[in-house]
Amino acid sequence: MSDHAPRAFRASILHFLSDPGDSDAAESFEYFEDGLLVVHKGKVQMLGPARELLATLPPSMAVDDHSGNLIVPGFIDTHTHYSQTDIIACAGRDLLHWLEHYTFPEEQKFADAAHASEVAEFFLDELLRNGTTTALVFGTVHKLSVDMFFEAADQRNLRMVAGKVLMDRHCPEPLRDTPASAYRESAELLEKWNGRARLNYAITPRFAITSSDEQLALAGKLADEHPTAHIHSHVAENVDEIAWVRKLFPSSRSYLDVYDRHHLLRERAVYAHCVHLDAGDRRRMAESGAATAFCPTSNLFLGSGLYDIAAADAAGVMTGIATDVGGGTSFSMLKTMAEAYKVTQLKRHYLSPLRAFYLATLGGARALGLQHAIGNFADGNEADFIVLDCKASALIERRLKSAVSLDEKLFALMMLGDDRAIAAAYVCGEAALPKENHRRN
Repeated sequence: MSDHAPRAFRASILHFLSDPGDSDAAESFEYFEDGLLVVHKGKVQMLGPARELLATLPPSMAVDDHSGNLIVPGFIDTHTHYSQTDIIACAGRDLLHWLEHYTFPEEQKFADAAHASEVAEFFLDELLRNGTTTALVFGTVHKLSVDMFFEAADQRNLRMVAGKVLMDRHCPEPLRDTPASAYRESAELLEKWNGRARLNYAITPRFAITSSDEQLALAGKLADEHPTAHIHSHVAENVDEIAWVRKLFPSSRSYLDVYDRHHLLRERAVYAHCVHLDAGDRRRMAESGAATAFCPTSNLFLGSGLYDIAAADAAGVMTGIATDVGGGTSFSMLKTMAEAYKVTQLKRHYLSPLRAFYLATLGGARALGLQHAIGNFADGNEADFIVLDCKASALIERRLKSAVSLDEKLFALMMLGDDRAIAAAYVCGEAALPKENHRRN
């Protein structure tokens, strides 16, 4: 598709205007059973009923007809680790065991640029195959791991956010930086990549345990110097982790307070997990504008606990949804949404399918502070979207034949869907599914 040639896409189309959990659900989204999305120069130009809009378009305009399927904005994964692609489905007993036996040995390989580049290419292919067009991504402590990731993302014109991990203690020596080197290398990467094309940089202390007070202070200084940068870390995932943080930072009120004291709590700050926050922590997160990345598959896999989305909602905390590969067990946001539903059921709270799809699209964009660029089909937004195949499997096709409402249709797709349900992915209106299929049938 030429940059100067508008193109239309026909299908059932769904996008969100607000959070279905915060407002009248009927006012929170737009759904067109037979819709048309018009894209020009990589951005949304028009959206509406197909029959009305088709009559206004020039006869020469190309129309990609996906009738019978569903178009939604591209999924937004608010927390994942590209460097952990090859350790997905390794049996960690709990978080700290997982780090020691799998994560740290694997991440040492990313000192090699060829390895980092190859994994980045596979990781981005896998994201797109699963309908994810934007992600907030951990690199490793190696500066070149971030360069390799951003170069691969830039070649695909993807909107990605990533950063170099900061770790100056409680980790293997080959993965250890210093406060000064972490600050210097992060600043260099930030200057190089933040705001370049569709890329954004995230200041990325791994978690409080692996950063000294001095390193966290310099990370906060960097954040103060670069207010448009993102901040990305973990908090309150595991009870043993929390106990260790309490010993390391005895003057802090809580684990979250460690970050707050170092100027690392603000808008565009995303903290993964937040399983064991208290009411004061949630109140402070809401005040600061920081967001939570809800990681249901990894929390279940590592036995960390159940995220309380109802308590987060009551406090006004923004929530995105996240795969957390490789502690998370799937690249599929559909499968992740299904596990999020089960987690909320165990907390005696109902996650509606509309809310789940919101969290995976506009909710994720809001968590990242990118809602004015991605996340829905507002006029002028970047045209990242996917086509969900309503006949992706015999079971999905059979179930959808008896679905009588949009809610039922979405619920079936998220509970039964996986990468097979992604019929197409578009990045700025251009087809973006990988040419080669790594999946073996």
